[in-house]
Amino acid sequence: MARDVSDSTPIASKAELIGWIAEGEKPRSAFRLGTEHEKFPFYLSDRAPVPYEGRAGAGGIRHILEGMQARLGWEPIMDDGHIIGLGGPDGGGAISLEPGGQFELSGAPVENLHETAAELGQHLADVNAIAGQHGIGFVSLGHSPLWTRAQTPVMPKGRYKIMANYMPKVGTRGLDMMFRTCTVQVNLDFGSEADMVRKLRVSLALQPVATALFAASPFTEGQLNGFQSMRSEIWRDTDKARSGMLAFAFDEGMSYEAYADWALDVPMYFVKRGPIYHDVAGASFRDLLAGKLKQLPGEEATMSDWANHLSTMFPEVRLKRFLEMRGADAGPEGMLNALPAFWVGLLYDQTALDAAWDLVKGWNASERQGLRDCVPKLGLQASIAGRPLAEVAREVLALSRAGLARRTRRDAAGRDETLYLDPVMEIAERGQPLALDLADRFRTNWNGRIEPVFTEFAV
Repeated sequence: MARDVSDSTPIASKAELIGWIAEGEKPRSAFRLGTEHEKFPFYLSDRAPVPYEGRAGAGGIRHILEGMQARLGWEPIMDDGHIIGLGGPDGGGAISLEPGGQFELSGAPVENLHETAAELGQHLADVNAIAGQHGIGFVSLGHSPLWTRAQTPVMPKGRYKIMANYMPKVGTRGLDMMFRTCTVQVNLDFGSEADMVRKLRVSLALQPVATALFAASPFTEGQLNGFQSMRSEIWRDTDKARSGMLAFAFDEGMSYEAYADWALDVPMYFVKRGPIYHDVAGASFRDLLAGKLKQLPGEEATMSDWANHLSTMFPEVRLKRFLEMRGADAGPEGMLNALPAFWVGLLYDQTALDAAWDLVKGWNASERQGLRDCVPKLGLQASIAGRPLAEVAREVLALSRAGLARRTRRDAAGRDETLYLDPVMEIAERGQPLALDLADRFRTNWNGRIEPVFTEFAV
């Protein structure tokens, strides 16, 4: 999660909330992609988690951020006197912290996958150069492989304190989500309300396919946990009011307004005024809109309140002024590039998008939810509408690959964007995601020891 929005424009009506989302519409020529990924920092000497201020004789998260600030020249993002992120020039990307110290790159909006791959490669080189000075490395998986929640550090960020207090009231796994998971996602544009609806429906229906293909979280506290994507399983009982498959998105008349109505009914976490996060957890945005929020009497809603509230929605696909694909575990560098490739090929080529819709439009809400519920454990061994998911995944990947080929975006060596799908194409052909490979290694080569994951899957 990058920077909270600052826009003090007062909101006078629900129509303005809807209009804020609609302002994301862009002509196809202006479509961009922005890739975000998270990773777990750890001390190279003993694989311990990294606190904000570090430990005796070793630097911490703060030192990495300060080193990155000096290296990149980016603007610091502060919270109550603590540096908690960096903002790139001209709004071009950001570095931020998740609650347990997960280090996140929110990539700049770019035109093609070659640019996002170059951005990722440069970021990893930069952050490892700085972190290495403090004896710190990074591992990229969907779930923390070793540490208990009690061992996991807490970052000094105001909104996270509010969320951590609220999460246990609405689910059993919210704190695990906050402190012990990592994802990779891509943010994509839409051209109109109808285009948004088509892309939202296709990506919601196919999000469990991405979860299965990118599953990489079979470990909890040094042992196999019985799941291929523990991260995805955790989301099933985090906060049902603000997460899930958005069944209403498939209703006739789906629109910006329908999403806004859903978001208005999701309880708030906070209202930010200046640098202060006011805890209003459980309160209604409708009350804020009416100037009747009991925690802040007379306070009026602003556009930044709405933008920040939308950032606290956690469905499988999130709508803001773009669409965020949220179903995949983090993984090695090749998989971090494969995730945006998967969705760009499907959603940014009209032929692929229409074919994907033809594939999923017959699935009903019960089938979509059933797939979502069983994929964390079964992965590609799940089924949907009588078809093996592995078969569906291969069909979807073929659509994506064809869509990327038709984009004809080439790098300096003349290669098109299909090259970034290679790692996930191999997974689909074998029917075995990284999670199962990791489990096999744990049982055999690693002799039941988790420590090798920190070297073999460092990024």
